[in-house]
Amino acid sequence: QLQLVESGGGLVQPGGSLRLSCAASGFTLDYYRIGWFRQVPGKEREGISCISDTDGNTYYADSVKGRFTISVDNAKKTVYLQMDSLKPEDTAVYYCAADITAPMCVPYEYDYWGQGTRVTVSS
Repeated sequence: QLQLVESGGGLVQPGGSLRLSCAASGFTLDYYRIGWFRQVPGKEREGISCISDTDGNTYYADSVKGRFTISVDNAKKTVYLQMDSLKPEDTAVYYCAADITAPMCVPYEYDYWGQGTRVTVSS
C-alpha cells in the first residue's frame, strides 16, 4: 500500500524557517517523481517544488526559488522541503505527492497524495 505522510508544519514568524518532511512507504522513491504543492482556501493547488531522484532534475516555482530547497533521503524514504525566509504569502496547507511518470510539476500529473500539513507565517 503506497502511503505519503507529511509533517513539520506550524506557526512561524516572517523571515523564519521550517522543514517539512514527507515519509513514504510501499514504494521505492528512486523510481518516482515527488512534488510539494500548496493550497489556500478558495485558490487552486499549485506546484512549488518537484524532484526526480532518477536524474536529479528539480523544479521550483518562481515565488519560492532561492528560499526553498527540496531534497531526498532514499535510506529513510523521506522527502524534505527546507523553507527559509518565509513570507506571509507562504501561508497554506502543504502537500507532498508522488507519481511514476509526471512530466510537469502540476497537481493533475500526480496520482498519490499525503494528507497535508499546515504552515502559517504571521507575526
